[in-house]
Amino acid sequence: MRHHIADPVVHREHWREPEDDQLRLECGVCGVWGAEEDEGSAVVALGLHALQHRGQEACGIASIKDERFYTERHQGLVGEAFGGADLAGRMPGRAAVGHTRYSTAGGSFLRNIQPMFADLDQGGIAIAHNGNLTNFKFLHSQLVGEGAIFQSTSDSEVILHLIARSRKAKIVDRFIDALARIEGGYALVAQTRHKMIGARDPLGIRPLVLGRVGEAWVLASETCALDMIGATFVRDVEHGEVVVIDESGLRSLKPFPARAARPCLFEYVYFSRPDSVVNGRSVYEVRKEMGRGLARELGVEADIVVPVPDSGVPAALGYAQESGIPYEMGIIRSHYLGRTFIQPSQGARQKGVRMKHSPNKSALAGKRVVLIDDSIVRGTTSLKLVRAVRAAGATEVHLRSASPQILFPDFYGIDMPERAQLLAANKTLEEMRDMLEVDSLGFLSIDGLYRAMGETGRDKANPQFTDHYFTGDYPTRLLDREIEEGGREFGARQLSLLVSA
Repeated sequence: MRHHIADPVVHREHWREPEDDQLRLECGVCGVWGAEEDEGSAVVALGLHALQHRGQEACGIASIKDERFYTERHQGLVGEAFGGADLAGRMPGRAAVGHTRYSTAGGSFLRNIQPMFADLDQGGIAIAHNGNLTNFKFLHSQLVGEGAIFQSTSDSEVILHLIARSRKAKIVDRFIDALARIEGGYALVAQTRHKMIGARDPLGIRPLVLGRVGEAWVLASETCALDMIGATFVRDVEHGEVVVIDESGLRSLKPFPARAARPCLFEYVYFSRPDSVVNGRSVYEVRKEMGRGLARELGVEADIVVPVPDSGVPAALGYAQESGIPYEMGIIRSHYLGRTFIQPSQGARQKGVRMKHSPNKSALAGKRVVLIDDSIVRGTTSLKLVRAVRAAGATEVHLRSASPQILFPDFYGIDMPERAQLLAANKTLEEMRDMLEVDSLGFLSIDGLYRAMGETGRDKANPQFTDHYFTGDYPTRLLDREIEEGGREFGARQLSLLVSA
């Protein structure tokens, strides 16, 4: 099923600084079943630490012991919240599920932090969700109309309500009942009193992997979490698959009609850690191949290749290797600026890029520079970097993006600006080049990106990946968007009047 939206508008709980030029994936999940005595929460905390790049604003863990759940949810980084030696005492048990999330000022309320917990007639359930439901508002309005009471503005809570309202006898069947009603991209990990359940959306948009450490089973968003825990990678959870883990072992269920997988390309372009393997592909090698493709498609005479660290590094290495132009660390990134750093004035905010990325004058002075970034969103950060590189003495700056032009917003878990704020959606290549003050500008082609993924090119009739941000070809229907476009109101349009202190 293919869905083209000419000019979608994003409605989010998130709020952005006007100069914010980063894409963010909104969360990462990790769960363990059968860890050493009272070590479940510690194992999950390690996994979440490895997934910190997927969400840096808040985190939570729920563990279970003797059918009693222990939950903690905190704003801030995983190490700050769950790094203490007393964690096993606070959150005992051999099973746990955890979540790390990103949200900006509008959505970082404690009540929105996961895992979400509910007490059902069959006992408690804690659920962690990576992704976004495209029929969230529709389901929320329907459930509120039926008398449901919501404590958060998170689409994850909708899933709990659907599980609670299912008339199936067994918890796994109720879980599958809920999955049958949700749409979008998601990876879910849930803990009940006697089971851990994992699920991936029918297209496999969001990733989920399965591993083992000793006798324990682990579910996580990326293989880097398995590496951190010391777990062995078993396999990817397949698209549309539900895995159930309990004392009897692991069961695999395929409750929905088979569909071709369409994993998210941005997992490879930007979000996943370069040492992860996603859907059988090394993220690092894919990014290097993106750089090689850039050099083949958009080569230019220059003296040095410089990455925008850190996410542009593998692509810049690939570009340098393919072109034969020396690779240099022309920009040095500071790793010691926490997200809580206060920039009280507009002038201070404008200097922020210099605090995060500093030009290396000894490498740049007198050089023709190919500057490699993973993507260009609004262009605000790119312009600041170009000016800084020129100020450091570069004689020419040729900007290259290792992904195609971003033309459309996302509805599957990426916090992306509205289309009116996407640079490539509103300017020609020449206008972008002039605005960014570069000598030349180029983007990897969509077929070039598919070739980096090991394909011969993009199959227009049946695209192999989720790529709507480049093409406008959304892989599922966008029910909430369609209702709003039709001018219909949701019964519960105002999702929340409660503001956390």
